[in-house]
Amino acid sequence: MAPEQKLEPVKGASRAWEALTPSLLQWILEAISAMGFSKMTPVQASTLPLFLANKDVVVEAVTGSGKTLAFLIPVIERLLRAGSLKKHHVGAIIISPTRELATQIHAVLLSLLAFHAPSAAFIKPPDDDDMEVELEKPTFPASTPKVVPQLLLGGSTTPAQDLSAFLRGSPNLLIATPGRLLELLSSPHVHCPQSSFEVLVLDEADRLLDLGFKDDLQKILQRLPKQRRTGLFSASVSEAVDQIVRVGLRNPVRIAVKVKSASGAADKRTPASLQMSYLVTPPRHKIPALISVLNNLPRTPQKSIVYLSTCAGVDYFQHIFPTLLPNFTIVPMHGKHPPQVRHKNFTKFVDSIMPSILLTTDVAARGLDIPSVDLVLQIDPPSDPKTFIHRSGRAGRAGRRGLSVAFLTPGREEEYIDFLNVRQTPISPLLTPAISFSVVDAETTTQQIRDLVRGDRAIWDKQNRAFVSWVQAYSKHTASSIFRVADLQWEELGHAWGLLKLPKMPELKKWEGDKSLGVEFEMDEFPYKDKKREAARLEELEQRRAERAEGKIVVREKRKGKMNREEKAWTQKKDQKALREVRREKKETKREKERVSKLGPEEREKEAELRKMIETVRKQTKLEDEEEFIGFSD
Repeated sequence: MAPEQKLEPVKGASRAWEALTPSLLQWILEAISAMGFSKMTPVQASTLPLFLANKDVVVEAVTGSGKTLAFLIPVIERLLRAGSLKKHHVGAIIISPTRELATQIHAVLLSLLAFHAPSAAFIKPPDDDDMEVELEKPTFPASTPKVVPQLLLGGSTTPAQDLSAFLRGSPNLLIATPGRLLELLSSPHVHCPQSSFEVLVLDEADRLLDLGFKDDLQKILQRLPKQRRTGLFSASVSEAVDQIVRVGLRNPVRIAVKVKSASGAADKRTPASLQMSYLVTPPRHKIPALISVLNNLPRTPQKSIVYLSTCAGVDYFQHIFPTLLPNFTIVPMHGKHPPQVRHKNFTKFVDSIMPSILLTTDVAARGLDIPSVDLVLQIDPPSDPKTFIHRSGRAGRAGRRGLSVAFLTPGREEEYIDFLNVRQTPISPLLTPAISFSVVDAETTTQQIRDLVRGDRAIWDKQNRAFVSWVQAYSKHTASSIFRVADLQWEELGHAWGLLKLPKMPELKKWEGDKSLGVEFEMDEFPYKDKKREAARLEELEQRRAERAEGKIVVREKRKGKMNREEKAWTQKKDQKALREVRREKKETKREKERVSKLGPEEREKEAELRKMIETVRKQTKLEDEEEFIGFSD
């Protein structure tokens, strides 16, 4: 393969849509104008002329730079110019790492196709059910070129439903996540022949590989013709992505669109309209500082995103933040939510007209184009430094001013600032707005959290899971020399999280501090707010007390001052062991019968002779043992 070409945007080059060569279809120009895009972004001006022609492209551009239109327009143009395809033949595929990003790409595509009458009529036929006067449905000849997309998402539909929809609609463009796409392409009814297939797009390619889709991607590439156009789009191109480039692209042109820093000495990987800052604060002051940032901005942010390191953290803080931030709507979203819940909550956040906060993990760090995000707050710095860029890039998109703030603990964590600078991601101290809070504010916040936790044991359960999962995530941080569990201030963290006591965990075995955190409460009297759960807890509690009184549960005092623990009586363990032995013998007997039943006549005779010999040897050994025992007795 010939070495790839490298291209950077030419300063001063025309970015007018009409100046593109080859020129765009007239209805696409009208659609772009109606959508409010007066001129191309640098990544679009650099990519479109090449991708519209017969060039493979590898596009590395900052987040929020307009990559979606840079590949959707060429895909539409190529499909329409290719004409009508045979039934059940696919002309283009767009692969996305997440359901949310695939859904957004599909929504942008539908916005464009609304200006193309044949495609719009086929995709969204007029719904006449609710109209008093029936409208005449526009009709077009079957041979009229059109774009018919199908969205494939794992979890929202079954593979059988996707295949049924494909066979009914015969789409020529698939927008999909890798797993569900591979399942559809495995069907003999889906065809991607050389004569029909035009273009493949891999969006957020490095994220595709980070999520473990490498094997699926290789299988997908094997099912597609080699003579095709391929576009690979990402905010960063890693060595793993380069492997896909070598396998899946033919003499690609690499396009790198970056932003010059203020000094002009280095390239930034984030938009110029985005201010990335950090705030150094003790653990107990993090949440009061977060509240202060939200409340002291010159203008109340309409949409903010708060990033946590774990799903359990989101599940816990979604109960805490509504009380601490009463003027904001809290919307939780993480990767362990069912697809329907993620879609519902994401839509709620995007469509909200009230000041809202999306409380999330890195599931919302890549590719999602959430309009009007003013503020990004990173309570936990991400495990992967590349993700820091993508998190921050949810704000400051499309030229809109945005602010990203990362919270760091005094001491070793401050080295993270230099760590990011080396990776061309400079961050500066947060000077505006001025953050002010006192020790009293921190104590008040801790007390508010503890009052909420005391009100419902279910929140306490989530609090403990969240804290343990946070420590585990912290221990696995990529920058392990900076984020060290050995440096954690356990008592400070316990108060910061509003813990009623520090949970049992391996990391605390050698810590000799007060695990109760000075908080007094009785576990047995700690109720669930849900009546059914509380009734079940009380029933279990009474049962345990009864068993303890009858001696079925023995309490053993452990040495070295460790806490008591309840263990099952040894007789119960002995009974369980005997039961397992009986089951094991039955299984062995059954296997032996099955083995013998499969033997032929001659093999059975040999088996019988062998058994007789074994039995004779056993009897002889037994007699010798008995004689030896008698002699010893005499």
